Amino acid sequence: MYQYLLFYKPYNVLSQFTDAGELATQRQTLKDYISVPGVYPVGRLDRDSEGLLLLTNDGRLQHRLSDPRFFHPRTYWVQVEGIPDGAALAQLAQGVEIQGTPTRPAQVRLLSPEPTLAERDPPIRYRQQIPTAWLEMILTEGRNRQVRRMTAAVGFPTLRLVRVAIATLSISGLLPGQWRSLGVEELQQLRHQLAHRSPERWARECRD
Repeated sequence: MYQYLLFYKPYNVLSQFTDAGELATQRQTLKDYISVPGVYPVGRLDRDSEGLLLLTNDGRLQHRLSDPRFFHPRTYWVQVEGIPDGAALAQLAQGVEIQGTPTRPAQVRLLSPEPTLAERDPPIRYRQQIPTAWLEMILTEGRNRQVRRMTAAVGFPTLRLVRVAIATLSISGLLPGQWRSLGVEELQQLRHQLAHRSPERWARECRD
């Protein structure tokens, strides 16, 4: 029987169930929060990032969500150092070069007012003389530390990164460390979007 879990990964937790690293006894993994056997995360979040993970034993759905050819959106709320101007936002949306390759077009906007999120533990370090801003960034690829590399490329380092949605799924109603099973209607909506998502549709959405 297939299982589908939504998990709000806290900061400083690895997106895996085991840790064979030298600091294994000091680092938390998914095993510290989820006891359901046989499920695995679709994609990953870095240890210093927070937010939504989907875990499942449905290999077909996992492939569809993981394969970059299918252009499924991932939504991030990103706190950056400084306040990006229109030129920086446009550059992020059009694509920036990271590791020698341009990123795909994205949807990017300033969030005002700031989003309401659970406090991070530990909190970020503020510099009194430098303001911060929150961005919403919707991407269709998941390259290594992509969001952080993108904001750094336009001069606004990422201070905090929270993935709030994967396709039609969101962290709404969850607190860091909490998980729940996916409802039937949510699964139907997800499958519907995946069946109708295309590069051409994403390009239209980015232009609009």
